[in-house]
Amino acid sequence: MSKHTAPATPPAAFTPTPPTGSGTPAPARRYWLSAGWVMTASGWSANQFSALLGSYRSELGLTTATTTALFGIYVLGLLPGLLLGGPLADRRGRRPLVLLALGTSALATCLLMLGPAASAFLWPGRFLTGIGAGALLSAGGAWIKELSSAPYGTAPNPGVAARRSGLFLSAGFATGGPAASLIAQWAPYPLVTAYVPHLVLSAAAALCAARAPETSPAHPGRGSAAPAPGAQSEQRAAAAEFRRLVAPVAPWVFIAPAVAFATLPGLVDADLAGLQTVYAGVITAVTPGAGILVAPFARALAARHRIATGVIGLAAVALGMLIAALAAAQARPLVALLASTVLGAGYGLCVAYGLTEVAALAPAHRLARLTSSFWALAYLGFLAPYVITLCTGLFAPPTLLIGAAVLAVLTLVVIAYRGTRQAQGG
Repeated sequence: MSKHTAPATPPAAFTPTPPTGSGTPAPARRYWLSAGWVMTASGWSANQFSALLGSYRSELGLTTATTTALFGIYVLGLLPGLLLGGPLADRRGRRPLVLLALGTSALATCLLMLGPAASAFLWPGRFLTGIGAGALLSAGGAWIKELSSAPYGTAPNPGVAARRSGLFLSAGFATGGPAASLIAQWAPYPLVTAYVPHLVLSAAAALCAARAPETSPAHPGRGSAAPAPGAQSEQRAAAAEFRRLVAPVAPWVFIAPAVAFATLPGLVDADLAGLQTVYAGVITAVTPGAGILVAPFARALAARHRIATGVIGLAAVALGMLIAALAAAQARPLVALLASTVLGAGYGLCVAYGLTEVAALAPAHRLARLTSSFWALAYLGFLAPYVITLCTGLFAPPTLLIGAAVLAVLTLVVIAYRGTRQAQGG
């Protein structure tokens, strides 16, 4: 499958860094760093609420079913944000969509801050959080990949460029949860002040994004004309590869951290009186933190075999689910932390695999669309805690977690079979 790169000539608004006086080119500007903070803001917005689920139950008297539903309604907002944000970013440009999404995300946080006064505000707040995050993931992910590649950056291959957006997202996941939980534990008006850092981060991310060049100027008619026969065939082949090797893995990207964030703490924190919020914050840091730490391992696996990262990631998810089942059966917080670490490693490997494959498969003019399709499937995993809650009346939580491990292994077998067969020319 051929890889696609940015056009050889940059847009008129972009001026390459001039050479130094010694005749050697000056270091390339790292524009991807400026745009990367939008992904951190997206991860922060999602995880700040996750760490406060226990506080909403204790402070506002919300039931577990209600807080789990609030956790899940985020996905309902994500889907239109992703599915509309990608095509709009391809047609209207990356930066306008990113700035609009940041504004939507900040508005959502303001609504969540009104939750203690009227819990009804939590529902639109979580829904708009999903819309903003979805648009940031699709437009921002494509923008960072393009800013990392020539002529804007010096990433050695599309996989490295694509994985950078995943690392920025993981950084937001890893910091948003613990920051919110620490503020909620000791600050006054905890369910209000816990959201202030996200507003500050969103403003800073918008200022940084405004300094990065646009990589895909507006093309209102793009996508309206039928593609050339060769391009049409290439798009069909890319879509088929996506369905075969990426789509089955994508939901596991967020099934793993969603179970760690929203399911495990409530199963093991009964003896942590007064420290439930801090414990939840630690889990929301440990899980994506492990995903960041496995990034070098993900690169090494990708260099060895195309599907190795995805297969090992699914194996880590399955192992993490089994450890989580043990933690739930024995109500052991330390074992749950170990499970969260392993699930986080699985998350990091699966997201690196998915983004690398998308970068390799997508034609340049459809990068944001295919990226948004990947994230839409991935974020379906955030519904896993709600499914577990619904099924708890029929099965014990440890049994459900073991069942999730079995499903992860089955997915692993399917991907390994398809990838091996393709490598053999089958």
